Amino acid sequence: MTIEEHLNHIIKNLDDKGEIDTNKISDGSHTFEELYDHRAKLFSVICNLHKEISWKSRLHDDGTMYEGYFIVGIETEEGQATYHYGLELWDLFDVEELPRAPKYDGHHSNQAIERITSLGKVKAKGSYPKQ
Repeated sequence: MTIEEHLNHIIKNLDDKGEIDTNKISDGSHTFEELYDHRAKLFSVICNLHKEISWKSRLHDDGTMYEGYFIVGIETEEGQATYHYGLELWDLFDVEELPRAPKYDGHHSNQAIERITSLGKVKAKGSYPKQ
């Protein structure tokens, strides 16, 4: 087991017991809480600038949802990118509300950020390259 794996195991055990708040863990410059907050706000700007391909929903496609959360997504030419956020952030995303989210395409976190980054290929005037 690497030192990182060992530390992660210790942190998870302490978090499970309620002995630490993982949101307050810092790399010396930023806490997890701060980084997640920044990610949510940056993703909201991206979605709000691309309303025509963005959505949010209180339910997954199968009608389930994590308690206190919603899902927001953007449908890029490379595929879907989605994140779950606490309901307190709902109003950050000024995008279409769907009764249920589109079916999850199986993307993982690295694919999500690659797909979001692909939006940088958008022409300066705001139109997408023709397929």
